[in-house]
Amino acid sequence: MATSSSDALQELVQVVAQLRDPEEGCPWDLGQTHTSLVPYVLEEAHEVADAIRHGNDADLKEELGDLLLQVVLHAQIAGEEKRFDLEAIVRTISAKLVRRHPHVFGGEPRSWEQIKAEENAEKRTSSSSPLSDQLAKKVRGLSALAGAMTISKKAAKAGFEWDDISGVWDKVQEELEELKEAVISGDKAHAQEELGDVLFTLVNVARWCDLEPEEGLAGTNRRFLDRFSRVEAALNGDLQGRSIQELEHLWQQAKKAIRSEQS
Repeated sequence: MATSSSDALQELVQVVAQLRDPEEGCPWDLGQTHTSLVPYVLEEAHEVADAIRHGNDADLKEELGDLLLQVVLHAQIAGEEKRFDLEAIVRTISAKLVRRHPHVFGGEPRSWEQIKAEENAEKRTSSSSPLSDQLAKKVRGLSALAGAMTISKKAAKAGFEWDDISGVWDKVQEELEELKEAVISGDKAHAQEELGDVLFTLVNVARWCDLEPEEGLAGTNRRFLDRFSRVEAALNGDLQGRSIQELEHLWQQAKKAIRSEQS
């Protein structure tokens, strides 16, 4: 008889519970807390995204499992402290989905703005709360790049915006000059700040052009690794002592080869 999804999930819950057993569990799992698991949640989420981008079902299945493990681990830890459990998590998200889709589940038709306003009211989030406080809460746990886009969008919607994109490009040039000056000064802390300013301004460019910086950078990473692997192969893995001219020549050859394969 085929195993149902609920049976398979229950098996995972039992496995995690055994790993967290105070007497016979795994020391590493027993030592974990919500806070200590944060890096793993982020890492697994990024690996899921990477598997999706590469279109590999075997990798996606495995990475989704790793991400699900993080959810079950957090539920187990919270359950041990009698705060909430996996059932509460599932019921909460199910109720949210039904509430946010009244047109599907037969509820009273409402706009997305109305639904969000009701949810905020339920959470006792005052409409007079400073936008900066709301944004600080919203970007918690996001990558710096994703957080920058969220902040940029919300600030622009509130009126903190340039008149046209030329103002954004001017700001990019201004921040680049400040970064150059900071680097020349040798003040690493200042240069780090200016680098952040350049990246944030480029996120504003992405917002104006309706581009996704996270996807853009991920694509660049993939293309770099593809080209770099071809340069390595051409040199039998030995890059040491090669001139930048030779490496650049092989890099351009790799780019042309990839474009030819894709055409």
